[in-house]
Amino acid sequence: MISETSKKKPRFRLHPTAILNSQRLRRSLVDTYDQKSFYKYIIGIILLILSIGSLFYTDKLVEELEQREEREVQLYAEGLRYVVNSPFDENFNVVYQVIQDAVNFYQIPAIYVDENNLANQWMNIELPENASKREQERIIQEKLEVMKLEHPRIPVELGKGRTGYIYYSNSFLLTQLRYYPFLQLSVMLLIGYLAYLAFSSARKAEQNRVWVGLAKETAHQLGTPLSSLMAWVEYFRSDPSIDPSIAEEIEKDVIRLEMITTRFSNIGSVPTLKDEPVAEIVTNFISYLEKRVSSKVKFTVYNELAAEQTALINKNLFEWVIENVCKNAVDAMGGIGSINVTLQAPPNTKELWIDISDTGKGMTKANMNKIFNPGFSTKKRGWGLGLTLAKRIIENYHSGKLFVKSSEVGKGTTFRITLAANIIE
Repeated sequence: MISETSKKKPRFRLHPTAILNSQRLRRSLVDTYDQKSFYKYIIGIILLILSIGSLFYTDKLVEELEQREEREVQLYAEGLRYVVNSPFDENFNVVYQVIQDAVNFYQIPAIYVDENNLANQWMNIELPENASKREQERIIQEKLEVMKLEHPRIPVELGKGRTGYIYYSNSFLLTQLRYYPFLQLSVMLLIGYLAYLAFSSARKAEQNRVWVGLAKETAHQLGTPLSSLMAWVEYFRSDPSIDPSIAEEIEKDVIRLEMITTRFSNIGSVPTLKDEPVAEIVTNFISYLEKRVSSKVKFTVYNELAAEQTALINKNLFEWVIENVCKNAVDAMGGIGSINVTLQAPPNTKELWIDISDTGKGMTKANMNKIFNPGFSTKKRGWGLGLTLAKRIIENYHSGKLFVKSSEVGKGTTFRITLAANIIE
């Protein structure tokens, strides 16, 4: 005769080695993410230093070239003054022509205005070939007004109290150099952004391959012992000396393991999504889960969805998400507290919201930013993968979102799941 005590379901306890291995894996995952974040910041700082250095260096070149152009124009003004005030000198005219050629060489736009404020000489200003004299004068006057705003005028003493002035603009080369650093910075930012996208894409692809391989290998490894366990269940049932309730309890656990195996096998493959009644699935699963956690945790479901409201989901994977979030809440409360699940469809939206709130210890903002990182956990046990898998399942397979809606230290946390709702006719 089997006593009532012996019929109780034994508590499963992890072997110390398994606990140690899970902690090592969790630390490894956390270290990997921390190192990637560190390298990302280092690369960003290096790019910033290079950009700032390039800006300062180019600005120095621009300043030196601007000073040189100013000296060229001043030299041109001095030569013009000497030509006007000195008797004819063929040798100096040659020198003056060299100075003028230098100004032309640097392509410095310049306009000479005489004592009557009339522009009678200009250089390096493009004029239309077929433009009339009046049209040319209009263009020169417009250029002159622009030059007056760019640089101080350079006087040309003509003698007898007469003074002319030279106005000039930056050469095309100097203008290019002035804007080049900003173009260079934009290109560097664009290249950095594209490199970041490529790196992130490659990293995500690599992570997905690891997740898929791990999940499918787990499902494969569970297949053989499950077949053996089912055979043992049938053997226990065929033996009249064994209490039938034992076989029933073992069968329930085997069915549970088969469901877990199915979940893992679905990772990496495109899951089949069906039009399912969300409220019914969530309510039934919460009832199932409530019997399998601490009796000191109270579950309450607030359903504000219409009875016919559905969404495209994979039932097995979706229930896994609910389980991971709820178990995380149970751990946060230390097995004592209440969990409220609210289902609603906000008006004027095409979404379903599932809010899971607990009365646990809450999270700091720093932990809220890390809660979905692989390996991150505030518990001593576990791998820190439950919420990571849940987020992947919702976002990658159901095109929804899973995030921390709110959390307050000492009061609790609320997770929100959003799904695309099927429109009710």
